Amino acid sequence: MDDLFTMAAGNMMAPLAERMRPRSLADFIGQKHLVSPDSLLSRAIRTDKLGSCIFFGPPGTGKTTLASIIAETTHGAFAKMNAVTSGVADAKKLIDEARDRLKMYGKRTYLLLDECHRWNKAQSDCVLSAIEDGSIIFIGSTTENPYVSMTKAIVSRCRVFELKPLTDAEVETGLRRAIADKKNGYGNMKLTVTDDAIAHFVWAANGDLRSAYGSLELAVLSTPPDGEGHITVNAGIAEQSAQKKLLTVDETLYYDMLSAFCKSLRGSAPDAALYYAFRLIESGCDPMLIFRRMMAHAAEDVGLANTNALVVAVSACQAYERMGAPEGLIPLTEAIICVATSPKSNSVVVARDAAIKCVKESGDSVVPYQLRNYPENSPNNDGRRYVYPHDHGGYVRQEYMPDALVGRKFYYPKSEGDEPNIAAFMERIRRIEREKDKKN
Repeated sequence: MDDLFTMAAGNMMAPLAERMRPRSLADFIGQKHLVSPDSLLSRAIRTDKLGSCIFFGPPGTGKTTLASIIAETTHGAFAKMNAVTSGVADAKKLIDEARDRLKMYGKRTYLLLDECHRWNKAQSDCVLSAIEDGSIIFIGSTTENPYVSMTKAIVSRCRVFELKPLTDAEVETGLRRAIADKKNGYGNMKLTVTDDAIAHFVWAANGDLRSAYGSLELAVLSTPPDGEGHITVNAGIAEQSAQKKLLTVDETLYYDMLSAFCKSLRGSAPDAALYYAFRLIESGCDPMLIFRRMMAHAAEDVGLANTNALVVAVSACQAYERMGAPEGLIPLTEAIICVATSPKSNSVVVARDAAIKCVKESGDSVVPYQLRNYPENSPNNDGRRYVYPHDHGGYVRQEYMPDALVGRKFYYPKSEGDEPNIAAFMERIRRIEREKDKKN
């Protein structure tokens, strides 16, 4: 079977990132929690006892490199598929070959599936039996959270290893290694890369070593040598080669950040809420998504503690629709700060849930006669008439609940923000009712 990586390490026509790919765990950059000598993954790779697993993490953090190391160290066969281009037929053919190989030679087959989150249930199910009977050792590689994006049946049979973005120091280590490497990098060239240039490459990569390699390669290949054949990559060239800090948000990260934004609003953390909002916006998300969640939380988490918060959120949304970006981002910022710094009360949500529960449990309740759509003075069969509150100073005691639900309460004011005023009003009403009870 063909090797997983057909490009020879010393082939200078290959991209720099491919040439610099580590061939052993000893050369691996970052992910110390996974590749340290005593780690579970390291031990499993060294002893060729790795079971089915999923490598999950951002781009450029080493998922494919780990797969390449497994391919070069295992005594079993190694096959690679891409979930985007491979279907059920491809998987079934590979599984049949793996089962024949195991039966005839006692040789296991590792199956690497790149972008494994893109497989649907039918595609995933076709390899499930092969994983269960040991015909294949499944290795998935994905940038999205497998617990969210993949079928539970596959995930439950795999060990998930999460890779983290590389630190700036680790990205710098990789760049300096490429500059000095005489076999696969630029060590045989008359090349100088200034510290400022390296710092910019590191900053722009945002933890993605593959991106940093790409920026360095573009800078080196596009910079003409001087009269002595020497190439100098300075900060200006680096800025041209890596113009913008890489900000990406996949589906999983999008929902994680949106969740963090909402929880920051609820937790009265305006700085964090602003960070997540603009992190999403700078990654290309529609600001209207931020507005929608903010308006919801103005009602859900602030509620009656500050009724003006919802007004501010809605007004900011309308202002953005009229002004657009970038001016419309100013009222967005104002609204985020307003909602985050407002006193919090979820009494509205509690009241809603209690009312809905009561409706579902009580069934069809009869509307009291005095509240039905009759002329005010029309007689009804129980003698009760509707009393107009304004004729009695704004409040008059009469029953509004259905007879079967008399006394049921859903709304309980809290002690935050404006709600004490509501509580005081309701207490005044109760006091009036108690006084009338005494008179009767």
